[in-house]
Amino acid sequence: MNAESRAPLLAFLHRHAPFRDMGAFALDALVASLTPVDVAGGHFILTPSDMPPDLFIIETGRVQARLSGDVTLTDKPLYDLLPGQSFPLAAVAARRPAINVYSAVGDVRLYRLASADFSALLLSSCEFNRFVLDHVAGLLHEARKQIEVQFGQRNADQQTLNSQLTAFLRPNVVRVAPTATIREAMDTMVKARVGSVVVADEDGKPVGIFTHSDALRRVAAPAHPVTAPVSDVMTASPATISTHATAYDAMLAMAMQSIRHLVIVDAEQRIAGVVSERDLFAMQRIGLRNVRRVIEGAEDLDALAGAAGDVRRVCLNMLGQGVNAEKLTQFISGLNDSLTRRLIEIRLVRHDLRNIRWAWLAFGSEGRDEQTFSTDQDNGIIFACPAGADREALRQRFLEFAGEVNEGLARCGFPLCKGNIMAGNPLWCLSADEWKERFSQWIRAPEPEALLNATIFFDFRALYGDDSLARELRTWLLELTAGAKLFLRFMAEIAVKATPPLGMIRDFVFDNNAEFPHTLDLKALGARPYVDAARIIALAHGIPHSSTVGRLRAADAKKLLGNDDVNAMIEGFFFIQQLRLANQRAGTPPGADNRVDPDKLNELDRQVLKEAFKQSKRLQSRLQLEYRL
Repeated sequence: MNAESRAPLLAFLHRHAPFRDMGAFALDALVASLTPVDVAGGHFILTPSDMPPDLFIIETGRVQARLSGDVTLTDKPLYDLLPGQSFPLAAVAARRPAINVYSAVGDVRLYRLASADFSALLLSSCEFNRFVLDHVAGLLHEARKQIEVQFGQRNADQQTLNSQLTAFLRPNVVRVAPTATIREAMDTMVKARVGSVVVADEDGKPVGIFTHSDALRRVAAPAHPVTAPVSDVMTASPATISTHATAYDAMLAMAMQSIRHLVIVDAEQRIAGVVSERDLFAMQRIGLRNVRRVIEGAEDLDALAGAAGDVRRVCLNMLGQGVNAEKLTQFISGLNDSLTRRLIEIRLVRHDLRNIRWAWLAFGSEGRDEQTFSTDQDNGIIFACPAGADREALRQRFLEFAGEVNEGLARCGFPLCKGNIMAGNPLWCLSADEWKERFSQWIRAPEPEALLNATIFFDFRALYGDDSLARELRTWLLELTAGAKLFLRFMAEIAVKATPPLGMIRDFVFDNNAEFPHTLDLKALGARPYVDAARIIALAHGIPHSSTVGRLRAADAKKLLGNDDVNAMIEGFFFIQQLRLANQRAGTPPGADNRVDPDKLNELDRQVLKEAFKQSKRLQSRLQLEYRL
């Protein structure tokens, strides 16, 4: 590099760490090793296929990092890099492929430092060496901190990088014998859809590991015959780690040894599983904050449907790690709300609903923020019809839009409601005045169907649009129901018929369900008594909350529950919800996902379940007393 170009480069480096702290000798050597590179906007700068990776220093422009490979959560940018920043430090230091894809956003000017020159600089400059080590250590620290923040639990270390490696164990470890051919090993990886296969001896102890990287470097590149034994090209004596080690231990071992796979072994040094760098980084990617970011950034229905699957996987993982039902149902409802809002935004592009006051309403469990893993759609639309406007023509515009949203939600894993309680149904796409008239009809004439509708539609909240319409409807409804004694009495009469299954002699009383004998219905006889009682109390006393727990806490604040312990009631309700969620996580068949055999519970859970039923019975007794039932 000539003196004319050397001076501005030195001036640039002196403005950024760690170069400004380096000695003159090391900085001169760096400048002599740098090669200028110009990249046009939209082009790749570095991908995981570039080996060994070189270091890039950005002088002007912006570089974007994205995930690579078949990661399902998102293909959205991870972060942007600006002038003075370098990438990919950890990959170059470990001499392994970069994990991300780096591309230019607009025209970019960079300086390339070859991998060999990078290694020499590590040896010659203490300042540069310390900077790189601090960067790698910072990545590990940030990984732990992000996950702890995402889950927001005191026991967050149970599902962060402090998790034991048993969390990564699969039922059947993909392995081959040393005598297997290279083709057989490669076919095994393809069929199992994994990136590595363990080579094991007759005692199940690892003698080697064969990865996709080995296939490229040792088989494809030198054209090694695929009929040769895999032992010829495997990595012998693979790095191992104990089942008692943590994910953090595994990540640190990979960083120190510059490897991407570890064989997990038991106390007898037999193969128990394999953990990859991708597994560990997935712990960071599959988090609540990132899933929400994915949802909000989804550009089409396919991306949104993929994110919906991630919502379920995240919440299933949280349940498996002991997150309580209250937090979990909030997370499920919150993420599903975000997904629904984003789908509405995507569909709105095709419909002109500007300058119209309207809102998308959620009913039932979604309206109460109490969704579980198994939930269908219960939704509607409320709109304000401008003076002089054709209400029916306006409704048709909303129905076309709502039908597309309902179909989109179905693709995202929310089945169409069998009772057709959906915004795409003209019965539930109503103006504000029509909703008031519909509610008034149910209250004035509390027939069985009207009472059933009230249990669904009176638990509503706005998910998108002008939420003042929902607030106004709520205020109007509470004013109406406060004086509707006959209607409330009929609702209470139905509510107390869902008797908790407690026996006078035996602990529990079973219904006559032929398909699932000796089980208790956790939804109809467990959660429902709490939900129904809390709703009636709210409607009678002007409590604006839509959630069961919000209603109970507000009732307690108004001294409406007497000496009853509201916290015991809430804990009982959430214990039942926890059992329901655990059933659904276990993949129980339809119809059984809300049922439990008490004999399969441990003694403590049996006693807690009994107490949970007693608490709901206390709520029903309060209704019986107030309405003289």
